[in-house]
Amino acid sequence: MRRAGGRSALVALLLVLSGACVAGSGPGPNPVAPKAGGVGRDGDPPEMASGIGQPLDGQAPTTAQVSPTEPTARPDVPSTTRVNPRYLRPAYLGTPLNELVSGTNYGVARPTPAELRDRQLYTVDVLDPPDTPAFAATVELVPSDVLARSTWQPGCPVSVDELRYLTMTFRGFDEGVHTGEMIVNVAIVEETVAVFEALFELDFPIEEMSVMPASFWTDPPTGDSNITSSFECRAAVGGSGRWSNHAFGLAIDINPFHNPYRKGELILPELAEAYLDRSHVRPGMILEGDAVVGLFDSIGWGWGGRWSSSEDYMHFSVDGR
Repeated sequence: MRRAGGRSALVALLLVLSGACVAGSGPGPNPVAPKAGGVGRDGDPPEMASGIGQPLDGQAPTTAQVSPTEPTARPDVPSTTRVNPRYLRPAYLGTPLNELVSGTNYGVARPTPAELRDRQLYTVDVLDPPDTPAFAATVELVPSDVLARSTWQPGCPVSVDELRYLTMTFRGFDEGVHTGEMIVNVAIVEETVAVFEALFELDFPIEEMSVMPASFWTDPPTGDSNITSSFECRAAVGGSGRWSNHAFGLAIDINPFHNPYRKGELILPELAEAYLDRSHVRPGMILEGDAVVGLFDSIGWGWGGRWSSSEDYMHFSVDGR
């Protein structure tokens, strides 16, 4: 188990190159916000395809089981989080949509509920909160129990050995500090951790960071998902037959609800219509010219918000696809 060498210098360089300004976090074209939760449908509509721990900082957290609750009960709210009524999670979150787009498993887009038009919800912790307020990260081979609840299966375009399991500290919309998890390709471990450490230093809020569950693309859509994640074993949109970059662990989606996907009438997540107005800047959004885009630009990644045939504001990838 080891710390990542030279990461502080890399983070400092990324902050300089990015311009260090995020939506809702201070002066600049795109300020930053506090935190939220939810299970997230990535904005690249898919077709599903039929070791040794190395802490980068501190110790790897353990996985805790949580279940949805009524906002007024809140037994799943971390004790380290200051719960303000504005962060309470609506009881309907996670409820399947009634109407689907014909011939698909995507829901028909609906107007964003009033309480989600400036979405700043408390985070439901998947892993134990960190012991200290400082950023910490760990990397290891993907544990068998994590693999079992992920979308990996035989036939995916990467082997298990080509993937790594990360845990990383992130800031929530609820003003708390939380531990997230992510599966990525081994080739992008260092730059992924450096980018998320830089986002942590910039106080950029993330609602949920967790492994995309195996059932995500087969369960009925809820339209309110908001998972920040990377690896998903699935095909790319459009019926091209090629794999998505997510299937290689070479793409990352951040705050999908705040940064939705749109192509024609299709909007994902389906209730995120209010966030298609990119001129109305709210915490958690990613905008051209802000620090989030700048951080990924500085490592040579592409952003889906610059695509011409669709917009995928949540999506960053190694080759820009």
